[in-house]
Amino acid sequence: MKRNFFHRYLSAKVLPIWTILLIDIFIIVASCLLAYSLRYDFRSIFLDSSTIDKTILWTVVANLIFFRVFRTYSNVLRFSSFVDIMRIFVSLTVSYGVLMILSLLLDAYLGIRIGAISVLFMAYVINFAMMACSRIVVKMFFEVLNFDGSHTTNVFIYGAKEAGVNIAKSLRVNLRNHYRLRGFIADEPELIGKVMMGAKVFPNDEALIENMNDRDVHTIIVSPAKMEKLKKSDMIDTLLSNNVKLLTAPPLSEWGGQALNKTQLKEIQIEDLLQREPIEVDIHKIASHLEGKRVMITGAAGSIGSEIMRQVASFNPYKLILIDQAETPLHDIRLELQDRWRDIDAETIVADISNATRMEAIFREYKPQYIFHAAAYKHVPMMEDNVSESIQINVSGTRTLADLAVKFGSEKFVMISTDKAVNPTNVMGCSKRICEIYVQSLAKKLQKEGTRSVQFITTRFGNVLGSNGSVIPRFRDQIQRGGPVTVTHPEIIRYFMTIPEACRLVLEAGSMGNGGEIYIFDMGKPVKIVDLAKRMISLSGRTDVKIEFTGLRHGEKLYETLLTNEECAKAEDMGDFYRVPADNRSLNYDKFFTEGDNKRCELKEFNSDNTRRLNLTETKVKIAALEYVQNELNGIFNLAK
Repeated sequence: MKRNFFHRYLSAKVLPIWTILLIDIFIIVASCLLAYSLRYDFRSIFLDSSTIDKTILWTVVANLIFFRVFRTYSNVLRFSSFVDIMRIFVSLTVSYGVLMILSLLLDAYLGIRIGAISVLFMAYVINFAMMACSRIVVKMFFEVLNFDGSHTTNVFIYGAKEAGVNIAKSLRVNLRNHYRLRGFIADEPELIGKVMMGAKVFPNDEALIENMNDRDVHTIIVSPAKMEKLKKSDMIDTLLSNNVKLLTAPPLSEWGGQALNKTQLKEIQIEDLLQREPIEVDIHKIASHLEGKRVMITGAAGSIGSEIMRQVASFNPYKLILIDQAETPLHDIRLELQDRWRDIDAETIVADISNATRMEAIFREYKPQYIFHAAAYKHVPMMEDNVSESIQINVSGTRTLADLAVKFGSEKFVMISTDKAVNPTNVMGCSKRICEIYVQSLAKKLQKEGTRSVQFITTRFGNVLGSNGSVIPRFRDQIQRGGPVTVTHPEIIRYFMTIPEACRLVLEAGSMGNGGEIYIFDMGKPVKIVDLAKRMISLSGRTDVKIEFTGLRHGEKLYETLLTNEECAKAEDMGDFYRVPADNRSLNYDKFFTEGDNKRCELKEFNSDNTRRLNLTETKVKIAALEYVQNELNGIFNLAK
């Protein structure tokens, strides 16, 4: 009952300004009386009351003036900080300094004595100490009052420098987070063993888990400054194997000058651990190419296309032409444009890129100067079962767009390809490789003719985090349902890149390319999918989720490659890119499908290029369904001649 009373009438209330002012005035009077008592003796208070009264009056008036100037009374006492203490210090220093100078002048010229200099100085020291302590005592009182020990979580903070200390301070201010700081973790030897904010700094070593267990700590808040260190070290695996919960705080710049709240402390996701060091791109060069231009983006409602739209919109294009055949996602893009980029002239068009008549009408009306071609069917299993659609959209659609770009004099055509186009073993990869070859062949044909040609640039990269159909959302959903988490093969490996950084590289490649080249993005280190699944299970805190292996799907590789052997020999390392020159083209139909004949199928389960072999019946069905592909390849041969 008593506790409820305090919470209701004290914890949620804020003292009015006049109350704080009265408290400070009381402290001023008490400081003067105590100073007189210490300077002389306690009897002086009664023997020389007129002098004391005069000193108190002048002191109160002077301090009230400077309290008003520095607004020392306007803060909320329970949230007092170093800034508030400094404001009090400055106000008292100025007011008592003025009093001392005034006392000397009045005593010298008018014989009026405010008070002894020694008394005023002692009153100044006592006054500051009492006002500072009053703020600290009130702050501590409310901390104790609001602290609910029954619902607290003991935490360590990884990072003992500025970022970590700011998190600790914020947790103390925002008590409803119910986090109790029990220690810091540091990599810096000079900090280890020190005490900060009442908590010891522990080393990041093999004894860390033992130190955490001794203090009943099972949660670590990782400061933003330590995220890169965490991703690159083995620390994460040790923590996850011991069921340590990991939280991360946003950068200090995102706090908005406010205390952290519970919603801002988020559990570390697998995406946070897979992200690499930020990629730096030449923003000014990209902006110079796109500013004031008519930019067309196909597949604008998809994962890649929508992010390209957002990044292009920031470069102030003259017009955006956004094309997709998915009505609802494209409508969402339109609403986003209205909310965020109201001033940009944008057209959202529902259209099938393989419809040559419809696309020609769009090109004739808008005459795009830059084209970012992200429209494609991309899901390998779906395209294995829908071969004709894959060819129609991916191959015919790309061919239609490329031909129209030439016809209507576009400046650049940037095609988004995939690592599955390298020695493709599935229909989707095959279709994208055909697209690569077609735009390269078309670029060379135009160069031979010597006409003002479109600059065709191809970009190639692997899996992107958060894209539609990514394994990560699927794994997360399976974990939430209690499992099992399905992985195709224990040895399957994939590259990962975030959508924003992939799109930044697409834009930069578009600005750098001169026509005909392939830009392959540096995807960093590959990730074993089973290890990815294990980490996600550990991060979720679940111990009952199992992993189930389902076997490789038709055409699926154990690992992806970003370059063919021929491309590797000529590729130029450009830091974040590998650049394959425009004249590096090869077309060998046998390499598109490596299933082989019946004898080879019987020899072993996997091909030399790590794909599962189809049986003879499956192979015949697929090849029979790809007669259209052969026709397209013949057309490319003729074009490249």
